[in-house]
Amino acid sequence: MTQGDPLVRLDRVTKRFGDVAAVDDVSLDIAAGEFFALLGPSGCGKTTLMRLIAGFEQPDKGRVFIAGVDMTDVPPHRRPVNMMFQSYALFPHMNVEKNIAFGLRQERASRAKIAERVAEMLRLVQLEGLGKRRPDQLSGGQKQRVALARALAKRPKLLLLDEPLAALDRKLREQTQFELKEVQRRLGTAFVVVTHDQEEASVMASRVAVMRAGRLEQIGTPAEIYARPASRFVAEFIGDINILKRDEEGTREIATAIRPERILLESDAGGSPNSLAGIVDDLAFRGSDTLYRVRLESGTILRVLAANSGGRDAYRPGDRVHVRIPPEACIPLSH
Repeated sequence: MTQGDPLVRLDRVTKRFGDVAAVDDVSLDIAAGEFFALLGPSGCGKTTLMRLIAGFEQPDKGRVFIAGVDMTDVPPHRRPVNMMFQSYALFPHMNVEKNIAFGLRQERASRAKIAERVAEMLRLVQLEGLGKRRPDQLSGGQKQRVALARALAKRPKLLLLDEPLAALDRKLREQTQFELKEVQRRLGTAFVVVTHDQEEASVMASRVAVMRAGRLEQIGTPAEIYARPASRFVAEFIGDINILKRDEEGTREIATAIRPERILLESDAGGSPNSLAGIVDDLAFRGSDTLYRVRLESGTILRVLAANSGGRDAYRPGDRVHVRIPPEACIPLSH
């Protein structure tokens, strides 16, 4: 592997289960030190793709390269990869220190090296003082940190995380997203996370691959994918969106995507000449902003997100309003 080469390269990888192609002709590069997310709905192939990288599945076609070496036929334990499972899979009869040290003991590392590495990992995940506790004496967030420390103790070149925050409540999940980013930044280890949560992927990952039915729909930074989705599927899966459709000369349908926060909502009295008249059907107050459902005269319903700045009264259901859509807010969708 030379400088600038990807850490992981998937070359036209396909994996079938019976008649179903769980992964269908996927090519993908992941850089060393990158925090990369595989994002998509259940059954899209993201976990199968991760298992192909880890070596738990073998591709029917294509090759898997890690650090410039063809790993397609190499078993999992001989790959420079570790995997953190959704269930955490901690050993209940072992305390925190022994759980973290498990992989190092399997490699017959010296006692001094194991003790040094375990202490380093406990500091990294902020669990100093809890090394003698068993898993059943830990909170969900603490168990997640132990699993992370164990996965990182052998200093793999690549860490794979399968829905790592799914078992945590919302507040703890949000906190842990930033903690994972900080750990990854400090270590410089490449992280690949599988998730169905687009907000989670956007917060943690530097690049995201959106998957659908075994294929890659789009790869880019979270900001790129949000601002310029490559397809209607990506537009609807990433964030909130309005899709406006029209037939072009009766031959094909043209779709335009508009994010709710890009639409301007104005009072009926102050509507500008280029705005569209409508009525507020319903609304959802969300603290810092309010999401309005506005029914236009054509019958089309637009979702409009307005900040609650305190400078004006909120609109109510039944209020007559105008919506204005800046031309630069319109995202053309090809399919």
